[in-house]
Amino acid sequence: MIVPVILSGGSGSRLWPLSRETYPKQFLPLADEDTLLQNTALRIAELSDVGPLLVVCNQEHRFMVAEQLRAVDTPPAAVILEPVGRNTGPAVAVAALYAQRDGADPVLLILPADHVIVDPAGFRAAVVQAALYAEQGRLVTFGIVPTAPETGYGYIKAGAPLDDSGSGVSAVDCFVEKPDLATAQNYLNLGHYYWNSGMFLFRASAFLAELERFAPAMLAACQQALTAAGPSERGFLWLDREAFAAGPSNSIDYAVMEKTAQAVVMPLAVGWNDVGSWAALWEIGERDPDGNIRRGDVIAVDTHDTYVDATSRLVATVGVENLVVVETADAVLVASKERVQDVKAVVDRLKASQRPEGRNHRQVYRPWGSYDLVDCAARFQVKRITVTPGASLSSQMHHHRAEHWVVVRGVARVTRGEETFLLTENQSTYIPVGVRHRLENPGKIPLEIVEVQSGSYLGEDDIVRYDDIYGRER
Repeated sequence: MIVPVILSGGSGSRLWPLSRETYPKQFLPLADEDTLLQNTALRIAELSDVGPLLVVCNQEHRFMVAEQLRAVDTPPAAVILEPVGRNTGPAVAVAALYAQRDGADPVLLILPADHVIVDPAGFRAAVVQAALYAEQGRLVTFGIVPTAPETGYGYIKAGAPLDDSGSGVSAVDCFVEKPDLATAQNYLNLGHYYWNSGMFLFRASAFLAELERFAPAMLAACQQALTAAGPSERGFLWLDREAFAAGPSNSIDYAVMEKTAQAVVMPLAVGWNDVGSWAALWEIGERDPDGNIRRGDVIAVDTHDTYVDATSRLVATVGVENLVVVETADAVLVASKERVQDVKAVVDRLKASQRPEGRNHRQVYRPWGSYDLVDCAARFQVKRITVTPGASLSSQMHHHRAEHWVVVRGVARVTRGEETFLLTENQSTYIPVGVRHRLENPGKIPLEIVEVQSGSYLGEDDIVRYDDIYGRER
């Protein structure tokens, strides 16, 4: 049996301003109508003899993971929650340890959540073939057959073929860091160098044995974090924060794959792209006759080889070429396509100055729906709140702010102090400071309200929760 493990811990900072820390690129529909996470789950759902899906993610993203996978009918058996980011080595380790419960020892298919694969059938066929080697105790890494002298990827140098089956599977000679252009061109000419995809296939026991040999401190920390994990609720497994944070942070490559003698590489040519930059999205997208990709409300005049994404308003370009222009409700990016790898520097500056655009969108997602901060100033702010059918905000109270709610769509059930009542369109209510309250959507369509907050302090941390169906403490 093959148990797929999706790693969904990345932040996708090079795709700012669409991708942000609280809503990174794996949750965005960048290649088609489904998100990258959904496409990752869908492409493996048709594998033969596939076991229950496991996901490892940041605990802040747990509800987005669960909802997006539910929406495409690929619910995970468990979502393992990382209290802090420790890179891919510990993420894979806890998944392997969890997969061994009840004495099982499945073959694990390790997949990042944010890749694009144009030929999913070809990918599944390669996985089935690679499983033959994984069952023999090999640690298989998938090497992408390069199509260009790419300097943004690490490479895998293949050694001697393992057999004459024609699979192309070879021993790994070595892993190579990102090369300069001349070296990358040489790798392309030689033909036995592959892009490092970050996808792997191996038995849980085989990986853990090598981890114990080369990174025992990492394994011990992961074992302790899993042993001391909180009880599994709603499919979420909370790793122990102290134990997990105490372990070393390292990638699976550095911790194991570059050191083990059991590593083998399977060549893969399936239209793979890690969507690591806006230029990568331009490369895989469907371009118009002028070489442009236009998403949203875009007018392009005398514009060539340009990527334009308009999220909330009209964007017009005139007489430009080779640019990336991305507009969101609170930020606009304009960059040369050759410099999009440097977008991360913008995010670093935003975080250094503690600006919210580096972490949050104006629209913030919650397990019950979302809110959009429409306006704010001293002592007031206005939000547009959307509550999904059947969902409920926590029973809560605020020390410093009052709230005025106006229903613009749907039906709201409001609990205010000791009273509970319904509001319909164009009706409103007032929640005084210090009064316990709750907002629910008992209807079958999304509930939309406009909330006006007023008070001396309007921060999101001014919430005292009494009861929350999603298990949140704050």
